[in-house]
Amino acid sequence: MSELSVDHLLGIKYLNKEDINLIFETADHFKEVINRPIKKVPSLRDITIANLFFENSTRTRLSFELAEKRLSADVINFSAASSSVKKGETLIDTVNNILSMKVDMVVMRHPNPGAGVFLSKHVDASIVNAGDGAHEHPTQALLDSYSIRERLGEVEGKKIVIVGDILHSRVALSNIFALKLQGAEVKVCGPKTLIPKYIEKLGVQVETDLRKALEWCDVANMLRVQNERMEISYFPSTREYTQQFGVDKKMLDSLNKEIVIMHPGPINRGVEITSDVADSSQAIILDQVQNGVAVRMAVIYLLASKIKQ
Repeated sequence: MSELSVDHLLGIKYLNKEDINLIFETADHFKEVINRPIKKVPSLRDITIANLFFENSTRTRLSFELAEKRLSADVINFSAASSSVKKGETLIDTVNNILSMKVDMVVMRHPNPGAGVFLSKHVDASIVNAGDGAHEHPTQALLDSYSIRERLGEVEGKKIVIVGDILHSRVALSNIFALKLQGAEVKVCGPKTLIPKYIEKLGVQVETDLRKALEWCDVANMLRVQNERMEISYFPSTREYTQQFGVDKKMLDSLNKEIVIMHPGPINRGVEITSDVADSSQAIILDQVQNGVAVRMAVIYLLASKIKQ
């Protein structure tokens, strides 16, 4: 059986196309498993996984936990808000304490970019990055690409526009890496203040007119505005943002083709997309959630099979 070229999932930029194909083929198998009456497989019965969340998360944490339990792993959940981190304990100390309990894998979300890479150099466990600051969120990008592949047959040659707060979004960066690696064309669209200065160096085009972006694309991935990461105001008001970069059903229906709508969640309904768009047949938002469990099962299984060797 083929295996991943990496021992950790720290970011999409460390993967190659074969890695992504292997993850997707494995996820296809697990998607079939989670649609059975008995949704568990005994694959990781002897593996212990610690979920370390130093930032709030509901969907990602639940998705990882469900993926781990479907694989029959032993799971430890750790929330920094109620831990010794509040008392000044360092990241290394926290993790070493958990590893001394004989943990094989750590799934970590952290507010600092590069936290996963730092950790992988200092601890003897497989690390999965569940989001590091505004840097990367690799499993989200994988499940997004997997969902596009499921709906449109393949990712290669497809035109994807990522709309919204590109500047603060780890989802945007990981998606750009993943989509480019698979041969898709990528544009970003949003207020100029929320587009990083050197984004075009990643091989993507910038489009500031939402209508033009939607007429060009096959898929629009709508990101929320990350107010929690903003120290200053990047646009005049939410109302003005919605008028320029929000998508409603009327706009979708006026396009000369049917496009696919995605959203990594949580959705600010009425800001980036209206409810009738989020709940329409063009949206694959709930498919993304379901695919998230299968893709995370695949990632954990493939990394764990390297530990077992």
